[in-house]
Amino acid sequence: MIVDFAVPFGEALLQGDQYVGADSNRVLYLHGAGNSSRHGHRLLRGALQQRGIGSTCFDCIGHGDTGGVLAQSSVASRTRQAQAVAEARALPQPLAVVGASMGAYNAIRMTQSHAVDALVLIVPGVYTPSAYEVPFGPDFSAVIRQPRSWADSDAWDILGQFEGRLLVIAAEHDATIPLEIPERLVAAATRAQSAQLHVVDGAQHNYLWALLAEQPARLDAAIEMVCGVLK
Repeated sequence: MIVDFAVPFGEALLQGDQYVGADSNRVLYLHGAGNSSRHGHRLLRGALQQRGIGSTCFDCIGHGDTGGVLAQSSVASRTRQAQAVAEARALPQPLAVVGASMGAYNAIRMTQSHAVDALVLIVPGVYTPSAYEVPFGPDFSAVIRQPRSWADSDAWDILGQFEGRLLVIAAEHDATIPLEIPERLVAAATRAQSAQLHVVDGAQHNYLWALLAEQPARLDAAIEMVCGVLK
């Protein structure tokens, strides 16, 4: 069963859905930037639902069914949007948070405001604190396009406080996210119950789950890895 919902946020109405799980429904799933929306994550969410794990996902402002002007949002606003959805949908805590690309950084930030005992970060992006509140657009792009602008991210320190289970999934041929970022995220999680890096051979930033879908054995193995963290 899939239940659609809408959550007010400022002047926007965040459109989302819950893939209802037979066993648990505490997963908050956060999509990435660019042309991303919740609809691009049906494969993994559907596979999790088949295994009893439900998930809640929504389209951030400027994306998908929510629409609106991207310049009226920011990385910080996306975190606040996620917090608003978690509250409005009364997601049980501790949360399990899955974040893809930019959404991975929002997932990391969620650990500062909510009890979170499981994190799955997929092709994760992280950001310098100086970019956090900058509205999306030319000014934001100018900040993050500085060489290694992500190196002074607060993500490392935040993850250093995380005590739950962490899984970072990286793409071997990711032209957007240097492998150093997922490697450093796992290394930073020194207090985590578990911290694992899984690099998907042959995958690209926007071609990871679709690639695995062509190889059912690899897909099942990756999904079971995710389930082991979200359990």
